[in-house]
Amino acid sequence: MSRSVGLENITMQFGDSVAVRDVNLAIGSGEFFSILGPSGCGKTTLLRMVAGFLEPTRGRVLIGGRDMAGLAADRRPTAMIFQSLALFPLMPVWENIAFGLEARGVPKAERRRRAEELLALIALSGYGDRLPGALSGGQRQRVAIARALAVEPQVLLLDEPLSALDLKLRQHMRAELRALQKQTGVTFIYITHDQSEALAMSDRVAVMKEGLVEQVGTPRALYDDPHTHFVARFVGENNAIPGLVAAVCGDTVAVDTNAGRLTGRAGARLAAGQPATLFVRPEGLRVAGDGEAENRLDAIVEAIDFEGAFGMLRARRGDGERLLAAIPNTGLGQAPAAGAVAGFGFAARDAVVLADG
Repeated sequence: MSRSVGLENITMQFGDSVAVRDVNLAIGSGEFFSILGPSGCGKTTLLRMVAGFLEPTRGRVLIGGRDMAGLAADRRPTAMIFQSLALFPLMPVWENIAFGLEARGVPKAERRRRAEELLALIALSGYGDRLPGALSGGQRQRVAIARALAVEPQVLLLDEPLSALDLKLRQHMRAELRALQKQTGVTFIYITHDQSEALAMSDRVAVMKEGLVEQVGTPRALYDDPHTHFVARFVGENNAIPGLVAAVCGDTVAVDTNAGRLTGRAGARLAAGQPATLFVRPEGLRVAGDGEAENRLDAIVEAIDFEGAFGMLRARRGDGERLLAAIPNTGLGQAPAAGAVAGFGFAARDAVVLADG
């Protein structure tokens, strides 16, 4: 895959505050690439540097191999969709879509033709003469996307565009966005703090923390094989069990913890005696009898939160640390009751061990 966007040693400093620090990313042509992280981690600042609204303090932004230094936002082969959508309320839908073309001097008949093509692409044929206020939230979202695509950008930049929508509509729009990206072949760079959005839509994801990129990978790789404690804790739920490495045998690591000796996969190079934390996902835990699993944890059940397809069992280990186990809906009838001491087992392949520090 050829590279569409390259960020080389990008740093952005505001006075004494460093918002983005030495970021290097290579984003492929036609890729749906998400940047995920908590508020204040620098992800929107990074997007604004790609768009041209900010010039990096150090480093280079390249699009299609061309250095964007000194090139204003309206001269770059990008388009951006903001959280607010910023549609013109008194302008018909088709004119909203064609606004960027008008600014480029495209004749009205050609603007209308292009707007109608994009309305068909977003499944809103016949809506061109309506005002944005007459549309639903999801329809307005699609109009904002069509307006961005009208100028035929190489790269579409999306800054948390679904954050104002309700859950069901957000889930629906994820699928629509992903399908639209595949259909157009435009490179998408998507900013979000919502893990489920990033995991559901992206080809690859960069996880950021405090201005740094912690890890880049496919959604599955980030979830199954986190490289740092932050990624393990931020991407999905995880049970964290600290201890000391007892032995390393190939890719399998034994860790001595307050819950006894446990084994998992090595997430990095580890040595005996090294402080480390074993992470195991809630869905990796099973209610187990004696000797039923490679690893066993005992805990007092506090409650089970019903979440539809599964129940999240909340418990406390002997050391006071929490334990979460995801139990399929069909198995909730056999789940231990609140107050019971239960055993939870997991396989070594379902746990990853990462060095502390």
